[in-house]
Amino acid sequence: MTIAYDPPALDGETLDALLYDHLSEWGPSDQFYLDLVMAAESVLDVGCGTGTILRRARAEGHAGRRVGLDPDPAMLGQAQESDAAEWVRAPASAAAWDAEFDLAIMSGNAFQCLLDDAETVASLTAVRRALTDGGRFVFDTRNPAVKAWRTWTSAEPYRFTDPLGEPMSVVQEAGEPDGEGVVRLDAYFSASYWDEPLKASCGLRFPAPEHLDRLLKAAGLAVEERFGSFTGAAFDPAASGSLITVATPLGRNGLRPRAGAGGGAGEVPSRRSNHPRHP
Repeated sequence: MTIAYDPPALDGETLDALLYDHLSEWGPSDQFYLDLVMAAESVLDVGCGTGTILRRARAEGHAGRRVGLDPDPAMLGQAQESDAAEWVRAPASAAAWDAEFDLAIMSGNAFQCLLDDAETVASLTAVRRALTDGGRFVFDTRNPAVKAWRTWTSAEPYRFTDPLGEPMSVVQEAGEPDGEGVVRLDAYFSASYWDEPLKASCGLRFPAPEHLDRLLKAAGLAVEERFGSFTGAAFDPAASGSLITVATPLGRNGLRPRAGAGGGAGEVPSRRSNHPRHP
């Protein structure tokens, strides 16, 4: 069900979700994932948000199966305005498919919304189960070595016009990572709808590459390729802003399936604004 854009009636997190597409533009990361989707027969978009990538895929002629999964009712409600995919409201850990997809994606740094090891391994395990033996899981997160959060606290408000034509502004405050690597991010929206700024908060986790690899292995996945940008540049642990991972299922004996087993997603080809809430 679509949640109406009625700012006086909304909490901060719902407002933030309903403004996601309004504040975002199609970018290199979207195209990176779209190219993968167009080369796959069956696609699971984990943390699909408003469904931007699957909607574009259908518009560009993708004829296979498309499923979008997201736990946020405000985000998924916007996706459900389109019949471009099967839309399922649930967290990644609740994905119940068994060997049905040759590609799973998790774009827009949505992986960073998995805030601890238990949630991450449960989510990765569910994705692994949903993949065919030859399938691939492609996702991105931010490289903690670059410390991007230190650039997120606003020096000046970001000003824009909301979907109703009302002037609005937002400022952000970001903290330092806690013991789990989670950065708290607060956004404060101001407009004539409210007497005081409306606050939206979230946490974003920054797992180190080596820790990420251990979590993948625990879920039955292995790193096939890793990139440092959506142009296909190699990952530089000290300098790459993005940590883009292509993971494949391990076989039941802990080894990767032989080449050619199951469906593939095609070669990885060489989302959104730099606003951390709209990555």
